[in-house]
Amino acid sequence: MRNVVAALSRRSRRLSLINFAAHSDYTIVSTLLFEVGHESVEVTRGLPYFLQRNPYSTGFTSVHGEGPSADYAKLRKKVLESEFGHVLGAHQSKTQSLSIFYRSGPFLALYRAAIISFHVVKLAIWQLFVQDMKKRSVKFRETLISLGPFYIKLGQALSTRPDILPTVYCQELAKLQDQIPPFPTHVALKSIELQLGAPVSLIFADISPEPIAAASLGQVYKAHLHSGELVAVKVQRPGMSLKLTLDALLFNMVGGQLKRFAKARKDLLVAVNEMVRHMFDEIDYILEGQNAERFASLYGLYSHDDEPSSNRTSGVKTRPKKNNSVKVPKIYWKYTRKAVLTMEWVDGIKLTDEEKLGKAFLNRKELIDQGLYCSLRQLLEVGFFHADPHPGNLIATKNGYLAYFDFGMMGDIPRHYRVGLIQVIVHFVNRDSLSLANDFLSLGFLAEGVDVLAVSAALEASFGDGTQQSQDFQAIMNQLYDVMYDFNFTLPPDYALVIRALGSLEGTAKALDPDFKVIESAYPFVIGRLLADPNPDMRKILRELVIRNDGSIRWNRLERLVAAISEQSTESAEEDTEAAAPGNMPNPLGWKSFDMRAVVAATEDLFHFILSQKGSRVRVFLLRDILKAVDAFLEDEVEAYDFDEKIESRDPHFSERQAMLKRVSNGFRSLQHAVSLAPNVWMSMFLRLAMKPEVRTFSLDILSATASHVSSKAPHTFWIWVSKLLHKVT
Repeated sequence: MRNVVAALSRRSRRLSLINFAAHSDYTIVSTLLFEVGHESVEVTRGLPYFLQRNPYSTGFTSVHGEGPSADYAKLRKKVLESEFGHVLGAHQSKTQSLSIFYRSGPFLALYRAAIISFHVVKLAIWQLFVQDMKKRSVKFRETLISLGPFYIKLGQALSTRPDILPTVYCQELAKLQDQIPPFPTHVALKSIELQLGAPVSLIFADISPEPIAAASLGQVYKAHLHSGELVAVKVQRPGMSLKLTLDALLFNMVGGQLKRFAKARKDLLVAVNEMVRHMFDEIDYILEGQNAERFASLYGLYSHDDEPSSNRTSGVKTRPKKNNSVKVPKIYWKYTRKAVLTMEWVDGIKLTDEEKLGKAFLNRKELIDQGLYCSLRQLLEVGFFHADPHPGNLIATKNGYLAYFDFGMMGDIPRHYRVGLIQVIVHFVNRDSLSLANDFLSLGFLAEGVDVLAVSAALEASFGDGTQQSQDFQAIMNQLYDVMYDFNFTLPPDYALVIRALGSLEGTAKALDPDFKVIESAYPFVIGRLLADPNPDMRKILRELVIRNDGSIRWNRLERLVAAISEQSTESAEEDTEAAAPGNMPNPLGWKSFDMRAVVAATEDLFHFILSQKGSRVRVFLLRDILKAVDAFLEDEVEAYDFDEKIESRDPHFSERQAMLKRVSNGFRSLQHAVSLAPNVWMSMFLRLAMKPEVRTFSLDILSATASHVSSKAPHTFWIWVSKLLHKVT
C-alpha cells in the first residue's frame, strides 16, 4: 500500500484542489491532495473562508498583483528628450549657428570642419578595406582622440551605451583617458583675471607655476589665499563653450558616417542630444560648485564652519550623520565664476597607491565600505549621485575619510527608477526571469508591444543552472545585454549615468580589493532599504523576495534573511547614533546592521498580506509546507526511533527530510535570537496580531489540518513501528 501511495505521489508533483462543493455560508467541503515529502497526504475537511471566495484559476496570476505600468517611463523619456533637445537647440538654432560661425571666424569654422571631414574620410576608406571589428574599434577610438575634447567626452559616454554600439566598441572606448596636454599657464592666469576682475597677485598669495592636473575641459593649480588657506583653482580651457557648440553643430554633418563605421544600432544624433547637455553642465563651474555643496549636505561631514553657505544663511544646521565618512572640498564662492572654480585643497592618498595606504595604516575594507555605502545611498535612497566615481575623483584622507572631487557630471534619478533598480536587483538574485522582463518593460528598456514571455524565456536560458553565475557588475550587464540585443532594447537616459556610476564604483573598489563584487556587496543595503521603507512599492518587493508569484514560499531565502537579521540587528538605529560622539569617526560597517523596529514593522506587514484576501494562495502553500514538516518529523523521529538503522541506505528522501528539519530548527533559533534583541517590540507585534480574527481563524485551520493529518498517519506509523520492532526481536 505504501508503495502505491508513493508511486501516485511521484506522478503528481503539485497541489491540487478537487471536488469543490458548497456546504454552507461559511465553509466548503473539499478534498486537498498534497504532496508531502515523497507521499501524498489527503486531507478532507471544511475549508476556511479564504478558499471559498478565491478558488484557483487556470490562468496564471501573481499573488503580488500586476506589474508596474510603463506609462511613467514613456512620460519621463519624452520630458528628458524635450530637455535635451532644448539644450542642444539653444546652441543649434540658425541664428545661433550664424553667430557662432562669425564669432569663431569663418576660416576657423571652415578649418575645423575640414579637420573633422578629413578624419571621417579616413574612416570611410578604412571601412572599405578593414572588416575586423576589433581593429575598427581601435581606429575609432584613435580618431576620437584626434578630434579633441568634444569627441573624447562623446566616446566616454558611448562606452556605457551598448544599446547603441557593439560591445567590442564599448570596451575599446572605455580605454579613453580624459587627459590631453595642458594649455599654457599664462593663458590660464589671464583667464582667471578676466573672470574674477582683478590681478592674480591680489587674489592669491601664490600659485603653482604649472598645473597640478590637466583634463580635456580644464586644469587645476595649487594656490594660497592671502588669508593663508590652501586652495585648488580649476581653470577652464579658453573658448570651451564655443568649441563644444561648434563641434556639436558640425557633428550633424558627420554623425551618419560615424554611425555606419561603428555599426551603431541606433541614430547617434539622438544619443548626442542627451550627452551634450551633460557636457555643457560640466563646463559651468558655478553649477559644479552648487552640486558639490548639495552633495556635501546630503552625504558629507561638516564642522559648523564647513557648512554650505546656503545652510548658514537659511539657519539650517547640519550635524554629522551616521556612517557618512565622506569629505567634500569647501567652495570659495568669492573666487568662483563660470570658468574658474576655487575650492579647498584636500591632501590625500590615491586609492591605487597600495604602499602609501599601508604606511598610513588605512583599512582598505573600511574605505570600500564607506564608498559603497555612500554610492548606494546616492543611487537607491536619495537619487542625487556622482556619475563618475573613478579612482581619479576619489582619494583617501589620512584620518580615514574618502574625499570626492569633480562634481560636473551628476545625475538625479527619480524615485520610480530608484525603486525599479532595487526591484531589478531582487529579481535578478531570485532568478525570476518573468518579473525581470516586466521590470525592463516598465522601466523603458523594452518597447511597448514586445513579447514579454519571449524575453523571459531568453533570460531564463541565460541564467542556466545558476552554478556559474557571476556577481561581477560588468559581467552581469554583458549577460543581460547579450539577451536584450535581440529585442531592440534602449537604455533609458536616467540609467545611462547610473550604469556608468556603478561601473566606475566597481572599478574603483577593485583597485583596493580585486575580488570586490558590487551586486553581492550591495545586497545587505538593499535588504535594509526594503525592511526600513514602509512604502507599498518597497513592501511589495520585500514580499517578492520571500514569496514566489504562485504563492509558495522561498524557504531558503527566508532562512538566510532571518539568520542575517538575527546576526546583524540592533534594537534601534538611533541607539548607534547616540552612542557615537559628534567628533568620532563613524563605524563604516554600521550600515550593514538592521534596525529591529523596522524589521518588526516589515514582519507585521508581511503577516497582514498573508492573512489578506490576496494571500489566500500563500496560506494554502504554507499549510502544505507545515504538513510536509510534520511528515518529516514523524518519519525521521518516530519510525526510526531506537532501531539504529541506516535509513539513508533504504530511503532516498531521508537527506531531504533531514535538510528540512535542519532548516526549521535553524530558522527557529535565528528567530528566537532576533526576538531576544528586542523582546518588547516583538511581543507588542504578537499581541496586535493575536487580536485579529484572521489570525485565530488561520491558526485553527493549521491545528485542524495538522491534527487530521497526524490522525490519518498514526495507524500507518504505528504498524511500521511494530513491524520494525518484531524484525528487531527476531
